[in-house]
Amino acid sequence: MFTGIVEELGEVRALSQSGSGSQLTLRGELVCQGTGLGDSIAVNGVCLTVTSQDGDLLSFGVAPETLSRSNLGDLKAGDKVNLERSLTPQSRMGGHFVQGHVDGTGRLAGREPDGDSLRVRVEASPELLHYMVPKGYIAVDGTSLTLIDVLEDSFTFMLVAYTQQNIVLPGRPLGSKLNLEVDILAKYAEKFMPSGR
Repeated sequence: MFTGIVEELGEVRALSQSGSGSQLTLRGELVCQGTGLGDSIAVNGVCLTVTSQDGDLLSFGVAPETLSRSNLGDLKAGDKVNLERSLTPQSRMGGHFVQGHVDGTGRLAGREPDGDSLRVRVEASPELLHYMVPKGYIAVDGTSLTLIDVLEDSFTFMLVAYTQQNIVLPGRPLGSKLNLEVDILAKYAEKFMPSGR
């Protein structure tokens, strides 16, 4: 479980084939602190298990399913990624409940300055938009954000100046694939409604 509050920007060192799967190796100075084998780290919002550690380098096994449902398969050496360690009983809950289980991807469709903030629009499938509400939560590449508008084919949110400086999104080109995780509460609410979906 995570909060969607990015702790640092890591740097990809390699994404390579490893037997029938893939291995992702990245550098993350802060998230390596107190981290051991088997621990969970959110990488662009995807919960991955640490399989090896060497100083500030971490490696993770990445299944084909993970690569097909996220943007991790597009990573290359030198790319920056959002990193967050999993919650502990002592953690502050600064964002919202993020599982690190990506529901699908969206496409970065627009960015517009608004003072020192940035209004961002992301295109997404109707299946994902179904779970979004204005002023609700969304995790985009693992970043906890508050929705502004939920439109027919997209949604919008704002990035304040601090967030812009501490996540990967502002540096991504238009058209980039983004990992999306909808608010888990919306899915549970739907599941337990008498009529279902």
